[in-house]
Amino acid sequence: MLTEQPKPQMLSETLKQQIRDAQLKFKTALPNYHNRPGQNKLIAEMANIVAGQYHRHDRIGLIEAGTGTGKSLAYLLATLPCALAQKKTLVIATATVALQEQLINKDIPFFRQHSGIEFDYNLVKGRSRYACIERLKQQIVQPDLLTSTERNQFAMLETLYQAWQQRSWLGDKDTLPAALDDALWHSISADPYHCSKHDKRHQHCPFHLARAEISDAQVLVVNHSLLLADLAAGNAILPAPEDCIYVIDEAHHLPACGRDYFAAFAQLTQPQLWLDKLGQLAQQLIQSLPDTSLKDLLKLDDLRNELLGLLKPIERSVAEAQSRWFTGAEQKEYRFEHAALPKLWQQQAELIASCAQKALNVLEKISSAIAEVAFTKAKRKSQSKLLQDLSHQAQKLEQQQALWQLFAKPQAEPAFQARWLVRDEQQQLTAHACPLSVANTLEHLLFAQAYACILCSATLTVLNSFEHIKYELGLTEHPGLRTLRVDSPFAYQQNGVIILPKMQHEPTSSGYTDELISLLPRYLPEQQGSLVLFASYWQMQQVAEALRKKGFSLLVQGEASRQSLLSLHQQQCQHNRTSILFGTQSFSEGLDLPGKLLTNLVITKLPFAVPTSPLEAAMSEAITKKGGNPFVQLAIPATAKKLVQACGRLLRQEQDQGRIVILDRRLVTKPYGKAMLDTLPPFRRKIEY
Repeated sequence: MLTEQPKPQMLSETLKQQIRDAQLKFKTALPNYHNRPGQNKLIAEMANIVAGQYHRHDRIGLIEAGTGTGKSLAYLLATLPCALAQKKTLVIATATVALQEQLINKDIPFFRQHSGIEFDYNLVKGRSRYACIERLKQQIVQPDLLTSTERNQFAMLETLYQAWQQRSWLGDKDTLPAALDDALWHSISADPYHCSKHDKRHQHCPFHLARAEISDAQVLVVNHSLLLADLAAGNAILPAPEDCIYVIDEAHHLPACGRDYFAAFAQLTQPQLWLDKLGQLAQQLIQSLPDTSLKDLLKLDDLRNELLGLLKPIERSVAEAQSRWFTGAEQKEYRFEHAALPKLWQQQAELIASCAQKALNVLEKISSAIAEVAFTKAKRKSQSKLLQDLSHQAQKLEQQQALWQLFAKPQAEPAFQARWLVRDEQQQLTAHACPLSVANTLEHLLFAQAYACILCSATLTVLNSFEHIKYELGLTEHPGLRTLRVDSPFAYQQNGVIILPKMQHEPTSSGYTDELISLLPRYLPEQQGSLVLFASYWQMQQVAEALRKKGFSLLVQGEASRQSLLSLHQQQCQHNRTSILFGTQSFSEGLDLPGKLLTNLVITKLPFAVPTSPLEAAMSEAITKKGGNPFVQLAIPATAKKLVQACGRLLRQEQDQGRIVILDRRLVTKPYGKAMLDTLPPFRRKIEY
C-alpha cells in the first residue's frame, strides 16, 4: 500500500510581509539600494525551501548566485524570519576567514540596523583561536619557561595582558594587536587541559566567555571545520541539527573540507620515545596528585605499556619494508594501492585505536584532578609544565586513535580511503588516512537531521551542471532537493574582455616559462592594478626574478603578509601608480579588489591539480576501478571550477571594467577547452591565431 506524502507547507503571509517590510526599510534607509530581480528570485526560492513548500521534511537547496547578486543579504532575508518564527537557530558556515569577518563586521550589523528585525548574533571559533589568560599570566610571571626566541617577544606578552585587562583586545588570535609567532601563540592558547571551566581561575578566560554568549544568539557564524567538528562530537557547541537552519556559504569547499577534517595522521617510528615521556609524566603526577588519583595513574601506566606492546611490531614491520616502499633517497611518499595495508597492521588496528582511546579517557580524568588541586604560587610553575606535557601527550594519543580507527575499516576494491606514508628528513615515517568521499558522513550527521539546509556559492555548478556537486555531497537521492542558478547582473559583454594571445608553447612544454617571461611584460600596463595568477609557486618565483631584472616592481605572495601586500597595492592604485600583484591559487579566491584595484587580470595557466598527490592518485584509482575516466571526472571539473573562481576576481561591482588575459592555449587546442571557456562569465572574447 502506498503511503501518502505529507502535504508541503506554505510560506505564511506574515513571513512574506516581514520580508517585504525589511526590503522596504533597506530602500528607505539607503538611497542606492534597489531590488534586483536575481536577488528577489534568490530570496523567494530560499524562503520557500526553508518553509517546507517543496517538501515537508527534506528542505535542502543548492543555490548558485553569481557575483553581485547580493547573496549574503538574500539568505539573511530569506532564512532569518523563518528561523525566528520557528524558534530555530540560524547557523551560517563559511570556508574562509575573510567571509566570516565580512559577515560579522559588515553584512549582519547592516542587516540588523536596517531590517527592523531584532536578533542577537555571534561568531563561534575553535578553542585554539583563543588565548588562555591564566597561561598568559604564567608566561609573564615565569619568563624562565620561555625559549630564547620567545623571550624576545616577552614585551609582546605583557602588552597582550594589558590589552586584555583594558578590553582593547578580545583575547583571540584574529584580533591580536600585532603578529605573534606560531610557537608563542601555541604556548598561551586555550586547550582542554590548561583551560578547564571547572577551575575558577579560568571561568573568565576569553574562550569560556565567548561560549557563554552563544546560548542567547539566534544567528551563529562558524567555519566549515568547526561545523563538522561539532556535528561529529554530537553538538557540543551548536544546537542539535533539527533545531538549526543552516546556510552553508562557499559550499563548493565543503567536500574537500570534510575530507581534511575526517582525515588522520600519526607517527609510526620511535613510539617508545613519546610513550616513555608519558610514563615519566605519570610518575611526576604521583608526587602532585592526591591518593584518590593513584588508581587512574596506575591504569594510565598499564595502558601505556599495552600501547607500546601493540606499536612495537608495527615499528619493526616498517623497518623491514621501508627499503621496498622507498626506493630512492628523493622519494618522500609511498601510497598503499587500493588502501591495502600489511596484514599485521590490519590485525592490530582496532586494538591500537581502542587502547589509545582508553588512555585518553584516563588522561581526561587526571587533568580534571589537576584542575581541582590548589597549587601554591611556588608550585604553579610545575603545574603549568605538567599541563603542557599532558596536552602534548594527549595530542599524540588522539593522533594514534584517529589514524588506527580509520585503518581498522576494511577496504574492498575500489577502496573508499586513501592511505599513505610520508618520510621526513630525519627518516621518521608518518602514516596518513583520508576518506575519498564524505557524502555518507554528511548525510548521516547533517542532511538527514537538519531542519533545513541551504548550500550556496558563486561556483556550485561544474561545466554548467549541478550533478558533480550533488554527487560529491551525496545529495543525488534527496526527494526535496531544489537547485537554482542566478546569474550575475553585471554587464560582462560591455565591461570586460577575455584575451587568449597567440603563443608558441603550451604549459606542458619545456619552453613555456621562458615564453611567459618574454610575453608577460606586454600584458602589464602602466598606471593600472594588475593581478597575475600562477599555478605553481616555483614558476611564480622564476618569472618574478626575471621580470625584476627587467625593471618591474612587483608585490609577490610570500614575501610579506597577505594583508601588507594588499594594503600596499591599494595605496599604489589609489594614487594611479602601476601596481602588480603576483599570487598562486589562494589569491584566486576570496580576494576582493573592486574598481581600479584590479583592471588587468592575467591567468598564466589552467589550475590543474598535481595528480601525483596520494589523495588525488587514490581518487583516480577508485574511478578507474569503476570503469571511469579520472581526467574527465576529476581533473576537468576541479580545474573548471578554479578557473571560474579566478575569473571572478575581475568585476566586483557593477561599474567595474577590465580585461582577463589567459596565457594557456589549451583552452582552444584541447577537446575540453571549449566547455571550460563556456563556463566562464559572458565576457567578450578575443582569441588570437
